[in-house]
Amino acid sequence: MRKKADVVVIGGGSIGCSVAYQLAKKGFKNIVLLEKRYLTSGSTGRCGAGIRQQWGTEMNCLISRGSAEMFKTLGEETGYGDIEFRQSGYLLTTYDKKQAVRLEKNLEVQHRLGIPAKMISTEEAKELVPYVNTEGMEAAFFCQEDGHINPFKTTFAFAKGAEDLGVEINKYTTVTGIKTKGRKITSVVTDKGEIETNTVVNAAGPYAKFIGKMLGLSHPVEPERHQLMITEPMEHMVGPMVMSFHHDSYINQVPHGGFLLGYGDPDEPKGINYKHEWRFLEEMARRAVFQFPCMKDLRIVRQWAGHYGISPDGQPILGSIPEIDGYYLALGCGKGFMLSPMIGKLVAELMAGEETSLPIEKLSVERFAKGELIVETGVV
Repeated sequence: MRKKADVVVIGGGSIGCSVAYQLAKKGFKNIVLLEKRYLTSGSTGRCGAGIRQQWGTEMNCLISRGSAEMFKTLGEETGYGDIEFRQSGYLLTTYDKKQAVRLEKNLEVQHRLGIPAKMISTEEAKELVPYVNTEGMEAAFFCQEDGHINPFKTTFAFAKGAEDLGVEINKYTTVTGIKTKGRKITSVVTDKGEIETNTVVNAAGPYAKFIGKMLGLSHPVEPERHQLMITEPMEHMVGPMVMSFHHDSYINQVPHGGFLLGYGDPDEPKGINYKHEWRFLEEMARRAVFQFPCMKDLRIVRQWAGHYGISPDGQPILGSIPEIDGYYLALGCGKGFMLSPMIGKLVAELMAGEETSLPIEKLSVERFAKGELIVETGVV
């Protein structure tokens, strides 16, 4: 492990690897990335891996639109190869009138930004996904350019691109402290030694608040457990990812034929918790069978849990902070994987002193102290 670095990136998920890759592309030298386990071992490797542009805030729409474009060329650009990005679409549904109104308003934002989403009839929804239950469905929305991607291959592509440009990636290396002198960072301490540096990027996702505490900071990012499960394979019957806002759930048939299912529990306590529960299986099965009655006899193969590292307004937290020089945040919004290409690019541009591709001042951590939240209602 290097004893000195110009930049230390903490976190070996999609965002950390994206930041390291984009910094190297900008010409930054002597970059070290630290991951306490293996790449994708945290939120990235446990996510549902959906890619969508149908959001309710302008910022999330713009970041996701840019990321979708970057995903198209990432494998070829880095020399990794196919990262399995399939733009099979996202079908958003609701069986609730108030949600239908809100989603229609979101559509107005999307259209203003050039995202090719559209509101469709229940008949059209049935044509897209013949087995979906349209009884009582109040509204449906579809964007063909949304889809699904392999989170492991995507992150490995970022990592390959970064390493080919000279980034050192240290796996199974735990950060135990960050030393400072006044406002200046002097080094990062790990269980394998100390790295002298003046610049640190916190891309630790749900663990970001614990890194912040090493500097005496309280980052407004909470780990929130989300559980998922996958069924035995069936013949292919669902192309798009189906997301029901009424059920706070998503259902995606993956390439081998199994159904990946998850939902957001509003009563889930904050904190790190990798345990999974029988209650989730029962409730997810109930929600899934309502939407797809044909799934009632399907057997579950396995389940697992991961985390959103989520901010109070569901938006990313990007940029420097007022208390410490050379310390940058590259944190997701509970959907960090799908936004990781643009998050990496924006943070690298900021650190290079360039004008960022999107105006990210509103995503500064300072917005929370000022009460200038930009609430995203489209997180499931």
